[in-house]
Amino acid sequence: MDKFPLVIIGSPTATGKTSLAVNLALEFGGEIINADSLQVYRYLDIGTAKPTLEQRKLVQHHLIDVVNPDEEFNAALYSEQARRIIADSAKRHLPVFVVGGTGLYIRALLKGIIETPPVDENIRKHYHALREAKGKEYLHSLLQQRDAAAAARLNPNDSVRVIRALEVLEQSGESITTIQLRHSFSESPYLACKIGLRLERDELQKRIGLRTEKMVADGLLEEVKMILKRGYDVNLKPLQSLGYKQAIEYGQGRYSLEEAIRLINRATWHYAKRQLTWFGADGEIDWYHPDSFTEICNKVRGFLRNNPC
Repeated sequence: MDKFPLVIIGSPTATGKTSLAVNLALEFGGEIINADSLQVYRYLDIGTAKPTLEQRKLVQHHLIDVVNPDEEFNAALYSEQARRIIADSAKRHLPVFVVGGTGLYIRALLKGIIETPPVDENIRKHYHALREAKGKEYLHSLLQQRDAAAAARLNPNDSVRVIRALEVLEQSGESITTIQLRHSFSESPYLACKIGLRLERDELQKRIGLRTEKMVADGLLEEVKMILKRGYDVNLKPLQSLGYKQAIEYGQGRYSLEEAIRLINRATWHYAKRQLTWFGADGEIDWYHPDSFTEICNKVRGFLRNNPC
């Protein structure tokens, strides 16, 4: 069976992915599947920079507003639901544009989920206790002794991943790096044309600042109040994300609006750098300036011509 072609638009926040995807979908008569881990949540609109209602009227968008803020959603659920949508699009011979900055969701869609052992809460509690008693550095040194390859790839401060590597080794007797390497050679059910948008550092920082200002002007603080008024706990994972966490803390009187905006910009920039690292490691991505629509269009046209839906 021929593999279905997907156009993947994955790059850092504030680079213009949404507008590009809408314009490409209009050009080629396709549909869009969201690949942003926060846009799946209802009520989180302004702070997640969801496509506008006008954009969603122009082009069919999928996997936006599919769960409430207190409901579980993860890469496995994303992959399962996105693959069902793609199967339906394939029956109708419609081009599909997958757009978002959550690299893990895109990888799960293209390759499936890495099969590591399920979490053993007793083992996890043991390592959490070690972290509290002896610190993150101790955990990393422990991993270094037991699995040098995994330790070399992990930041000593990233205790979540260090603990997961220790868990996997203890439960399976196999290094997590070995499992990941084996997974990387697994075959994808799709042919992917990967497009990334890249800006100079100063320009990206400027765009992040302007976008934060626009979010506040568009009613981010009021949106947060309405979400909390619905009874959602401030400690829910989506409400501890970029913009929402700082807006909530501003509402609690922890700092001024000016300081909240500064903190949002700083956190967003740090997030953008992590995205750059993730997507930058993917050698299959062709990088373009956000203004290069004609060039990108030609690339997509050639891809879809050679790999019809």
